[in-house]
Amino acid sequence: MKALARPPLRSTIAGTIAVLLACATPARAQSPSPISAASPSYREVTDETGRAVRIPQPVRRIVSLAPSLTETVYALGLQDHLVGDTDFCDYPADAQKKTKVGGGINPSLEIIASLHPDIVLVTKSFNRLETVHSLENLGISSYATDPHTLDEIIASSKKLSDVLGAPEAGASVAGDMHRRLADLQKHLGFVSPKRVLFVVWAQPLISIGKDTFIADALRRAGAVSIVDSDQSWPQVSLEEVARLQPDFLVFADSHSDSAAPIVEMLATLPGWKIVDAVTNRRFAVISDAVNRPAPRIVSAIEELARQLHPDAFVEKPENGKEKLEKENPPPNPKPEAHSPSPLESMQAQMTIPGGCPCDH
Repeated sequence: MKALARPPLRSTIAGTIAVLLACATPARAQSPSPISAASPSYREVTDETGRAVRIPQPVRRIVSLAPSLTETVYALGLQDHLVGDTDFCDYPADAQKKTKVGGGINPSLEIIASLHPDIVLVTKSFNRLETVHSLENLGISSYATDPHTLDEIIASSKKLSDVLGAPEAGASVAGDMHRRLADLQKHLGFVSPKRVLFVVWAQPLISIGKDTFIADALRRAGAVSIVDSDQSWPQVSLEEVARLQPDFLVFADSHSDSAAPIVEMLATLPGWKIVDAVTNRRFAVISDAVNRPAPRIVSAIEELARQLHPDAFVEKPENGKEKLEKENPPPNPKPEAHSPSPLESMQAQMTIPGGCPCDH
């Protein structure tokens, strides 16, 4: 190999300057990197398991490892920042188009790392601690949620919005959930709760424990589970169900017509025949949103409340007097010279133009 000729000093200096300038200029031909050339800023937060987490700021790339968290990201309007989710993240439909990282129990760390997330969202109940530790070893931050009641779901969604840099959206979502639940309570305030069996799995029979968010959702819908267990997903005997005799069986499914065949099948089994709710086909089917601690759970609660307590949502008909007053409002009285009597003053305070009672 021939030795390279030694360039003149002026050429050497010019070449060196050119190289330095080239190094200082960002390479625009390459694909944009999720990490800034400058050292990123970090924010330290405490997740819902009490773990301190350092999160790059701002959060631009999110991976979700739970369907409930994927739904929450969409509810907050941050779906454009969601770069990956699990095989089970199916709502909304657009979530199915995201890059899949596998299941929530054993996600592909290789795929997650290739997505260069600023943060990976996990839940304590659905994901494994080993996954969190593996992400830490890769230098990837993860944030865990762990709600157990409706109030905690609302608070969790609001806190997550702050962690992701969208506090206004979180406040709006939380406000809407509070408003709808309060409105539901107005309808159900005086009804007696229905005793129900929430069927997670029919054979073997699996139901819910008393400290789960689903049990709290049932209470918000004007129902109470007959299963009094400290376990989250207890197996229940048919003998116990027959002894307790629930008013309704409750199923959660994305297709409302799929529970009827299940009930018909149960009715043919010897053990289930002694359960009155099966014999009399008293069951309710609601959205599987009730299975996910995310904002959409309120819709499932509203569905169940209307099925269990239809009379509470019937508009009360107007009596004849109210209808007549609305159709034939009294004419505006002409001003009179004398002062109104105490009775006239009282009537004036109780009515508004048109003859409708004033409730303010």
